[in-house]
Amino acid sequence: MNNKINNQRRKFLQYSSIAVASAATLPSFIHAANSSATNTASADFYPDVEIELSMDVTKVPLFKGSKTRVWKVWGKVLKGSPDTVKNLPDTYLAPILHFQKGQKVRIYLKNNLPSQSILHWHGLHVPSKMDGNPMYAINHGESFIYEFEILNRAGTYWYHSHAHGVTAKQVYSGMASFFIVSDKEEQALKLPRGQYDLPLVIQDRSFDSNNQLKYSNHMMQKMQGFLGDQILINSQPDFVLPVESRSYRFRLLNGSNSRIYKLAWDDGSPITVIGTDGGLIEKPETMPYVMLAPAERRELWVDFSNKPIGTELTLRSIPFEGASMHGGMMGGRRGGMGGGMMGGMMSENKLPLGGDYPVLKVKVVKKASTNDPLPTRLTPIKPLKLSDAANPNNPRTIKLTMRRMSALLNGRSYKMDDIRADEIIPVNTLQLMEFDNGYSGSQGMGMSMDMPHPMHLHGEQFQIIKREVNSKFQQTHDTVSKGLVDSGWKDTTLVMPGEKVTFLKPFNDFKGLFMYHCHNLEHEDLGMMRDYLIK
Repeated sequence: MNNKINNQRRKFLQYSSIAVASAATLPSFIHAANSSATNTASADFYPDVEIELSMDVTKVPLFKGSKTRVWKVWGKVLKGSPDTVKNLPDTYLAPILHFQKGQKVRIYLKNNLPSQSILHWHGLHVPSKMDGNPMYAINHGESFIYEFEILNRAGTYWYHSHAHGVTAKQVYSGMASFFIVSDKEEQALKLPRGQYDLPLVIQDRSFDSNNQLKYSNHMMQKMQGFLGDQILINSQPDFVLPVESRSYRFRLLNGSNSRIYKLAWDDGSPITVIGTDGGLIEKPETMPYVMLAPAERRELWVDFSNKPIGTELTLRSIPFEGASMHGGMMGGRRGGMGGGMMGGMMSENKLPLGGDYPVLKVKVVKKASTNDPLPTRLTPIKPLKLSDAANPNNPRTIKLTMRRMSALLNGRSYKMDDIRADEIIPVNTLQLMEFDNGYSGSQGMGMSMDMPHPMHLHGEQFQIIKREVNSKFQQTHDTVSKGLVDSGWKDTTLVMPGEKVTFLKPFNDFKGLFMYHCHNLEHEDLGMMRDYLIK
């Protein structure tokens, strides 16, 4: 990020109403912050929990031999339960953070990296200034203070770097982890907990012969999205999960830069979904496989009680179409595995997108003495009503296009100070919206890239109303449709080639800038990202 962007950010912050708190309340690194420190703690905000997060360059032992150089976040509890922060020292992952709905939280973030950075709380309903917009990125030696109340219901959220133009590389280097929220309603359910409640982040990475991360930044990779040649679970290669013969709650997060997974058990067992991005769904849903796009979460109820000791199971990503871009004037062609010259070039990876490969191996190692039965109902979810929308007959359309080496939203690339008339939304309104990924017609001449896009909107969660598919892409869509989970609350949704996804999204409580973008991180860095102004 250049000085011009810095100046824009600082000018914006100059007019923000952030009060100055007593220096006695600050951790040690804030005392030493230089004059360019971004903000200060508020005198009238009384946190229940205070934590300190520092972003550092370090090395971790992922393999035998040389340690791997990564960018890592470390955490420390200053006030509140010590269980709020769980550091993961021998991984590249940031700490797992645990909070309760209703808690007021203050987070002190310190940047010790050789680059600008900022953290975004993915899926959380927080004020604009606390959301991690790239305009707030801080330089090496600077600090940023977040203050917000946990308004979200119980759910598996996460956080990650969101610095403009380098988000992909920073997340790839390690700057991401879980942000788990609990509430009384969830705690009243007899779901697996403690050691049987497992956060599992799935990521793909590539390493050189010296155990160092490899990340290619050439244009073809930016257009396709980075694909690693090895799958890691919770930062660990060749991961095997030991389990008891009982039920578990798996909290799956796709933390990969661009890889989409079609997850299925190798023995054909069905998958039981109990939650998605915004927490538990109303009742369990059983399906043959589950699609998991970058940034999406799925909570699974998995029962090993009928498995004998020594049983091994593998959760695989199985084949699907529409995963590769293709060249030429082929807007209506189905983009399957290796569709066209470009798809073939990018499929040389030993784990091609849309291919078949193992993701997670599970081994039953112990007989359990207790078990938690699957509830028939989980939580009531009040459906949003189209009649309550401010625009029930005029949806806000976001067209997704990739052409001429550009990744665009409604034909626009990202600029930090470029709000258009159709990107201004009244606060405290419900909006009917739609993502159109070539459903309405061809993306144009020349390089036509019919690709799937995991689309994310910052701020409150939304509810999906319907999916529509252009008939030219129906066969492609059929290879993923039985694994799409549209129930409950969402903040990210997979939009396949030739598809239109319609949803209702509230814009309540907070004014200011909130982003919407593709969560293929290479696409985001290319400019497939914009801001809404809520006013």
